[in-house]
Amino acid sequence: MDLTQISLKEDIAHYFKEDDLARNLFYLEKLPEEKVDCNLFIKSDMVLAGLPWFQGTFEYLGEKGFAGEALKSFEGRALKKGSVIPLGELPFSKALTGERIALNLLQRASNIATFTYAFVEKAQRFDIKILDTRKTTPGLRSLEKYAVRVGGGYNHRLGQTDMWMVKDNHKTFFGGVKGAIDFFKSVGAFYTPIELEVHNEDEFFLALSEGVNHIMLDNFSPDQVRKVIQKKTPGTTVEISGGVTLEKLENYLIPGVDAISVGALTYGAPPVDISFKYQRKN
Repeated sequence: MDLTQISLKEDIAHYFKEDDLARNLFYLEKLPEEKVDCNLFIKSDMVLAGLPWFQGTFEYLGEKGFAGEALKSFEGRALKKGSVIPLGELPFSKALTGERIALNLLQRASNIATFTYAFVEKAQRFDIKILDTRKTTPGLRSLEKYAVRVGGGYNHRLGQTDMWMVKDNHKTFFGGVKGAIDFFKSVGAFYTPIELEVHNEDEFFLALSEGVNHIMLDNFSPDQVRKVIQKKTPGTTVEISGGVTLEKLENYLIPGVDAISVGALTYGAPPVDISFKYQRKN
């Protein structure tokens, strides 16, 4: 078992526990073991993502290496509606047992990768990176953030301590921008950067004066972004966040902006359509 599958094993065990198969061992023992040929049918245009989880579902059931060639050839590819991906063969019992978990994970990841790619395709012409957020589904963060990467986006933070992110609640509690920044500087994490979420022009300039290298413009209008971006200093990254939909994205593709974070990548991706089909071997 490779490192990827080792890292996924605990999560996949949880997904099978949720399916509660042990309630009916008589049923499990009766499932036929005859081999079936398995295929994925791509039923809408998409960027396919999540095959390590798909493969890991069946590896958990003892089918080591299943769909390995598909993983190498199709993961991250933009596929057209009507494409068919051959996966190999499985015992009918394993195909039926793992089908729904494997397909749920694959479809969730493909939704996100496809939606992310739509943003990336527009933003990359301006060398602006598309970032996700921590607005992920509990229990699926690794899958969802992986899917963003497959779609060409970047991960903002995997967890709270990857970066000290000063938000409005911090500012309120610590008595303002300076108090919040001083708190995080006092934590003693020498290499952990600080990002400040700013809500107006005054906070932007305060961030610069406090030596904050990463500044998030929260819910700024395009005109407000153009105004402050002219004052950006060397070594400072400027991120836009708050309500940037795919339809509004073009308005925010402004020279000097480094990144745009979009929470909807993980919580609002439109669904794609994939079927997992298998038939008895002759």
